[in-house]
Amino acid sequence: MQSNTKKYSLSPMIGGLLLLMRPKQWVKNSFVLAPLVFSGGFLDAVAIKQSLLAALLFCLASSATYIVNDIHDIEHDRCHPIKARARPLASGVVSIPMALALLAMLYGALVWGWFIAPPVVFVIATYLALNIAYTFVLKCVPVVDIFTIAIGFVLRVYAGAIALAVPVSNWMLITTLCLALYLAAVKRRQELIQSGTNGREVLAKYSVSLIDRYAEMSATGALVFYSMFVMSTKSQLVITVPLVLFGLFRYWYVVEELDGGESPTDALLADWQLLWTVILWVAVCGWALWPAQGGSWITPTH
Repeated sequence: MQSNTKKYSLSPMIGGLLLLMRPKQWVKNSFVLAPLVFSGGFLDAVAIKQSLLAALLFCLASSATYIVNDIHDIEHDRCHPIKARARPLASGVVSIPMALALLAMLYGALVWGWFIAPPVVFVIATYLALNIAYTFVLKCVPVVDIFTIAIGFVLRVYAGAIALAVPVSNWMLITTLCLALYLAAVKRRQELIQSGTNGREVLAKYSVSLIDRYAEMSATGALVFYSMFVMSTKSQLVITVPLVLFGLFRYWYVVEELDGGESPTDALLADWQLLWTVILWVAVCGWALWPAQGGSWITPTH
């Protein structure tokens, strides 16, 4: 009887530790795999292994940043109507010592990764440093906070290219930056609308109209740079431009009419049209960039 009680008392803690790592957010690390697709290396077993390892290491790193952020924000989260129940630390399901132990394990795994893929872990170390700065300082600085989030996605793409030892093009980096700025701006917009200025300190320095302009400019930039790449280097991908345009339109619809967007991951996974647009885009890109077709997005521009 005593062992059963212990078993059930551990279950919420284990679930809380998993929730603390936010595995649902790992979908963001799919950006690490972009160079694998656009280099045409998705048929190479070694390239696939290297890319998946880089993505795994980034998943561990992103979980570590969430833990650091939740420890830092624990008192603020306890006063939040939703986070007080949803965040394991704020709700008391997971204690700070347990969170620190998990954080040490994640950092230890990244140290192990250094001996396997040092260039990738060097990029990840930059990502970790950037996010620590974000947690303690940068997330309170308007505009800088949005760019910090977006740079994290650029680093994911760069890590994917480093893992394959291929040069990443300027097209990929600037398109990724613009797309990430769009998602980050929309996230701030929804936080401001749904939680007001109490949700984050930086939200008091924004207005919905200002963030709307940021989002529109970023979405336009992402579409323009992506289209320029397609038309100048890979005509087979022209068919994907309408898919990208539809995805941007649909995401904005989810934000405006369905009140989503505070979590881009939740918006993607909850809306079947968005999800199938991404799946179809990946499939078409795979066909267009099949090695027999020749060419890739990885080739550096001059």
